[in-house]
Amino acid sequence: MLSRVADCLYWIGRYIERVENTARLLEVNLQLMLDFDSNDEGAETNWQAVLQTTLCVKSFYEEHQTANNQTVTDFLTFNRQNHTSIISSIHAARENARMIRDQITEEMWEAINELYHFVRESNAEAVWHDDVYTFFRRIKGYVYRMQGLTHSTYVRKEGYKFMQIGQFLERADQTTRILDLKTYLPLPETQSVGGVADGAGWVAVLKSSSALDAYLHVYPADVQGSQVAEFLILSPDFPRSLRFCLRQIDQHLRALSGTGEGFFSNPVEKAVGRLRAEVAYTTREEIDEEGLHHFVDRVQRTLNEINNEIFETYFALPAFDLEKEIARFLPETRPMQSQSQTQGTQSQKQG
Repeated sequence: MLSRVADCLYWIGRYIERVENTARLLEVNLQLMLDFDSNDEGAETNWQAVLQTTLCVKSFYEEHQTANNQTVTDFLTFNRQNHTSIISSIHAARENARMIRDQITEEMWEAINELYHFVRESNAEAVWHDDVYTFFRRIKGYVYRMQGLTHSTYVRKEGYKFMQIGQFLERADQTTRILDLKTYLPLPETQSVGGVADGAGWVAVLKSSSALDAYLHVYPADVQGSQVAEFLILSPDFPRSLRFCLRQIDQHLRALSGTGEGFFSNPVEKAVGRLRAEVAYTTREEIDEEGLHHFVDRVQRTLNEINNEIFETYFALPAFDLEKEIARFLPETRPMQSQSQTQGTQSQKQG
C-alpha cells in the first residue's frame, strides 16, 4: 500500500473519531450548564475547562472576550479557522477520503459525504440554533453510521488496520483529555471532594466519555473520582478506556508487520507495547500517588510520540540524496561502457 493512501486512511479514522468526541463533549456540557445562570462565573469556568481540554484557549480568546454557551459551542462547531472544530475535522476527513476515493467502499464514501454536506447546508446553523441537542445527535449518528459501515463493508487488509490505529489513537487521546477535564473544574468554596458538586463533575466526565452506564454496571453504588479514573484508564473491557485502546493499537500495528505478541519490529511497536504494558500493570493507588493530572499529562506526551513514530515508520518518504543516487549507478555504468567499447574494438580487429 502506498504511504500516501495509508496516511489518508489513518487520518480519516482520527478525524471521524474527533468529530464524535467533540460533539458529545459539547452536548454534555450544554446540559450541565442548565444549572448555571448565563452570567454565572461558574459557567465561564466550566467552558474554560472545555477549551483547555480541546487545546483551544489561546485561539478562542483571540476572537472572543467571554466563554459562554454561544461563543464556545460556535467556536468548536462552525469556526473554520479552528482546526479542531467539528466542521474543520469533517472537511479534513472528507478531503482525505476524496483523495483516495478508489481505496474505500462506496458505502463509506456516501456516509462521509452525507456528513460533509449536512454541516455545509445553509440550514445547519439554523438546526443548531433551534435545537442544539438534535444537531449534535445528528452529527453523532452520521459518525456511528460511517464507523459501522467501515466495519461492515471494508476488507480487513492494511487499509482497515491503518483506519483502526487512527481511530483508537484519537480515542485514547480524547479519553485522557476528557478525564483531565475535572482538573480544570475547581470546586465551589462551599463544596468538598466527594460532595454533590464533585460527584456532578465526575458524572459529566463519564457522560462525556459515553461511559456512565458502563461505569454504573461495574460500580453501582455511587460515582467517585478515583473509581472513575480507574475505569476510564484501566478497564480491560470498556471500548473507550485507555487500556482497551492501547491493546487495539498494538494488535493492529503488529498485524501490519506480522510481529508476534510480546515482540516489536520497529520503534512505534516498541513505544506502544511499552505504554500498553505500563498501563496494564498500573494500579489505582499508583495513579493516585502520582496524581491524575501528571499521569494523564505523561500519557498524552507518549501518545504524541507514538503519532510521530507512526508517521516516521509508515508515511514519511525517505530523504532523496541526488549525489548518492548518482554515485550508486555510476560504478555499474562505466564497466558496461568499457566492455562495449572493448567488444567493438575486437570486432573491428577481427573484421
